[in-house]
Amino acid sequence: MSDASETGAAVIYIDDDADLLAAQTQSLELAKFQVRAFSNGPEALRQITAEFEGAVITDVRMPHMDGLAVFKRIKEIDDEIPVIIMTGHGDVQMAVQALKDGAYDFISKPFAMAEVLVSLRRAIQKRELVLENRRLRQVQAEQDPIRNLLLGDSRVMTQLRHTVARVASAGVDVLLTGATGVGKDNVARAIHKLSQRKNRPLIHINCAALNDQAFHDELFGLDPGNKPGVTPVKSRTVGLIERANRGTLLLDDVDSLPMAHQAKLLRTLESREVWPLGADSARPLDIRVIATTRLDLQQLVQAGAFRSDLYYRMSGVAVRVPTLTERPEDIRLLFQRFLFKACADLAVPVPRLTLAAADYLKQHDWPGNVRELEQFAQRYALDLDDARAPGFADGDAPGAGLAECVSRYEAELICETLSHTLGSAKRAMEFLKLPRKTFYDKIHRYGIRLEDYRGKSET
Repeated sequence: MSDASETGAAVIYIDDDADLLAAQTQSLELAKFQVRAFSNGPEALRQITAEFEGAVITDVRMPHMDGLAVFKRIKEIDDEIPVIIMTGHGDVQMAVQALKDGAYDFISKPFAMAEVLVSLRRAIQKRELVLENRRLRQVQAEQDPIRNLLLGDSRVMTQLRHTVARVASAGVDVLLTGATGVGKDNVARAIHKLSQRKNRPLIHINCAALNDQAFHDELFGLDPGNKPGVTPVKSRTVGLIERANRGTLLLDDVDSLPMAHQAKLLRTLESREVWPLGADSARPLDIRVIATTRLDLQQLVQAGAFRSDLYYRMSGVAVRVPTLTERPEDIRLLFQRFLFKACADLAVPVPRLTLAAADYLKQHDWPGNVRELEQFAQRYALDLDDARAPGFADGDAPGAGLAECVSRYEAELICETLSHTLGSAKRAMEFLKLPRKTFYDKIHRYGIRLEDYRGKSET
């Protein structure tokens, strides 16, 4: 994200002191802000909408409508527009209350312009992040859910989305296989969202976290019946399996179930009915089952650690989720998505990608797959040294010559600029100070596609 003053960011300045208003407006314009000055609140409020891209500076002591009333009206328009409140009366209690109510900052008169500029730039960066986050949510809402959950343009991801769409419409049980962290849960959610059961519940069960008691009580439930030999309970507890009725049951890490639990689960899946502990009769089930495994179930069957009948019951349709090393062209796009989300959650500006980090994205083999990449993006957003300037293990550092290093740096700089300009070639040429022909020669030489940064850079 660029410096706010360099982008000509919008500022609404409100003060009934005409001389001070003119002086401060001139100072802000010299700092390259686009300032709209107003001598009263009502006139300024008519210019503010939920799409306003800048920040508001308002004095407190003004006739007819004071700055706090202006602030409250702005919150009604959009409570995420940053408002900086100024007062010459040093009212500490007022300052504390305004900050509690959501004011971005409080500055006492007299003040140094440098103090205002620092606060203003941070406020506008926050506003840019809020608006980017909203655009991202809008893009996600407009996108096909399968594209949103299974992001990537690699051949294997294109094929996976095609497979998921076909499997989802078929309504059959599915076994998802793949290494730890590849995103099997996302594939399961995509299948559910594209199925006819999308408006019914998706019940997630982490099989690896179930002890014997939890398996019986939480999965199958308890019933205050009169079944002989069973201690009655006071009230009925609906199990997770029954909660999935008419929806989808996701059995995560099904390979971790012990043999005794596998047998009971098999009976439930074969009969499509659940029998809670203490119940007098079974209850019918209408469920779709999606199971995930990080291990090879066939090998477990051969080793006697997994029931063959349960395996064949669940594996009628098996879908393998690719590792991150099988889709290297998706790494940069995924990293941008995770970094943007992490910065939005932390309410911090989106940082530029360092050359060291860009090289790390390319060179690292990502044994933890998508989950590891997401954790790396979170550390990068937190400005941790090991993320901003990651080192290479012995033998990992590229042994390129000077010309190759310069070319790689040049390509990364162009990609970074296009990322920040959302694929705008005109703005990128302005930032890089390159003639049109030189710019297009370079992007063709490095195989850079402008369309890869239009829209996708927001995600």
